[in-house]
Amino acid sequence: MMRLRQPAWRALAPTERTAILTEAAEWLAANPQTAVFSMLGHKADLMFIHYRPGFDGLNQAELALARLRLSDYLEPTTSYLSVVELGLYESTAKIYKELTEKGLSPHTPEWNAAMEETLDRQRKAMAVRLYPEFPPTKYVCFYPMDRRRGEAKNWYQVPFAERAHMMHDHGMIGRRYAGGVKQIISGSIGFDDWEWGVDLYADDPLVFKKLIYEMRFDPVSAMYALFGTFYVGLRVQTDDLASLLG
Repeated sequence: MMRLRQPAWRALAPTERTAILTEAAEWLAANPQTAVFSMLGHKADLMFIHYRPGFDGLNQAELALARLRLSDYLEPTTSYLSVVELGLYESTAKIYKELTEKGLSPHTPEWNAAMEETLDRQRKAMAVRLYPEFPPTKYVCFYPMDRRRGEAKNWYQVPFAERAHMMHDHGMIGRRYAGGVKQIISGSIGFDDWEWGVDLYADDPLVFKKLIYEMRFDPVSAMYALFGTFYVGLRVQTDDLASLLG
């Protein structure tokens, strides 16, 4: 998330601004796995979202953005680092059951090898979801979240089967909105201040409110969820960068 240093930007000659924006637009066009959004509200002016296969690629994207002349006029306000992941409660339970029935003990070399082989097959089958492309939608909503782990309610002390059941019901709410919103969930335990990040993409921003409000009544959110700051923005196509900042 970036704030534009308006006084310094306005002080530039129009030809200089055009040259800077042309350079930035060319970089964005060459990197379709980076998108820029014009933010609503006071939290930032621009938000850059980078999807890359690994942390090395993320680092290179961040460095490349910093090398653009436009970055001289951008001031970071915050950032978020996470890894795209899929909710696999049902399949995980199935894998554990199958390996146990084969006589394998958890965390032994044989168990770990069988688990990795199964997970590798799942990663290949779900590659499109694990390595997403940007949906062709107008709006984005990003927010981080945690699962409660306090004295009264602690998600991590709930039995696996019960968590799986609640997550299934929770997911069914999201599926009802599948035609209107694209969800990309990412895990950030050990990477950032919250445990998950959520990207929602839609052409109608009201769907964000409807989806999140309905989920608030679900036990997963009502009893176990904590939410961070919400960021909402409009997608800026490469050709529109000049009109936005010019």
